[in-house]
Amino acid sequence: MRFLVEPFALGALKRGRSIEQFLGPTDTPEQPGIRWAQLRPTAEGIALIVHEAMDVGDENHCDLGTFPCFGREDGEEDFGLQLAVVDDAHAALAIAEGRIGADRSRWVNEGVAGAEYRDYVRAGRPSAFVRGAARSDACPG
Repeated sequence: MRFLVEPFALGALKRGRSIEQFLGPTDTPEQPGIRWAQLRPTAEGIALIVHEAMDVGDENHCDLGTFPCFGREDGEEDFGLQLAVVDDAHAALAIAEGRIGADRSRWVNEGVAGAEYRDYVRAGRPSAFVRGAARSDACPG
């Protein structure tokens, strides 16, 4: 099963593991893009981070972390936009739901959001992508 049931998502965060979720398309006038969220345990607490990148992948290239980021022509690595830091794993899920519309039932282990991206590509990159509508194998890596 790709998605983490809530107790497993909470457990991953409590063990210091990041979880992530593909959020779908985000476009600029010049370039189509995609967004995904990450809940990342840090020394300060659990950080909610949103990443945006150019949509340059396909079914065989779905490692989201390798996609070029908007406005990053200098080759610097993008660390995303940190929206919040909370102390508690339950609060982290709640703030992600409230701030960015994350779905508690759609969190995956770090590195697996690319499989959701692959579903998005296979669905024809719809502007109203329904997360989890089509299931596929994990992204080849």
